[in-house]
Amino acid sequence: MRHQARKRFGQHFLADEGVIEAIVDGIAPQPGEALVEIGPGLGALTAPLLARAGALTVVELDRDLAARLRTRPGLTVIEADVLDLDFAALAARASGPLRVVGNLPYNISTPILFHLLPAAGCVRDQHFMLQKEVVERMAAAPGSKAYGRLSVMLQWRYEIELVLEVPPSAFEPPPRVDSAVVRMRPLPAAQASRADAARLGELVTVAFSQRRKLLRHTLGRWLAERGHDGFDVQRRAEEVSVAEYVGLSRALAARN
Repeated sequence: MRHQARKRFGQHFLADEGVIEAIVDGIAPQPGEALVEIGPGLGALTAPLLARAGALTVVELDRDLAARLRTRPGLTVIEADVLDLDFAALAARASGPLRVVGNLPYNISTPILFHLLPAAGCVRDQHFMLQKEVVERMAAAPGSKAYGRLSVMLQWRYEIELVLEVPPSAFEPPPRVDSAVVRMRPLPAAQASRADAARLGELVTVAFSQRRKLLRHTLGRWLAERGHDGFDVQRRAEEVSVAEYVGLSRALAARN
């Protein structure tokens, strides 16, 4: 029986064999790796990944799809909402650092990316199919319109690379947007471990809350309430580099 894509799960299934092969080649899975696929769907990526790796853990929320996947030898199926899954605990049970892949549901792709942040130290790399506009925001440089909270929070912890652009015609049903595959490699722990994620997230959220205004109207007031001065707030949020935001976060942590 043919599975009907479910809108509430944001399901768009990869169907282009050439695109699938290019993605799997980019991931280059090897036997013995702790490979985890989020949202395997009908198994377009699952089958070639499994063929190369020999074993694969998949996380699938759709009960019907999870039941189908359980019939495949070599698969460990976790039927769950990925936003409820503890990836650090999953990594602790694995044979090595996780390699996380997936064609993420576009309607919750950003929450998934943030959910994975705390487990970055347990991950070797991540390869995701996402809306192209989201990938552009992830990789955006300071001074560009696409640069924002997502850019800062992910570039703080990962090296981000757009590796493949994918047209709507590669999916069934076709989405209304262009897609892209992104590669995310966690940065060395020494570059990220001292920055407090909660504090960094809070100050970046405040900074970009009114991005058309100078920071003195937003972040400046927030810093003044915490007795911190000396940061140049005569700029807009998109003019501040990731390194400056992280440095400010560390300076605030040192005061407490």
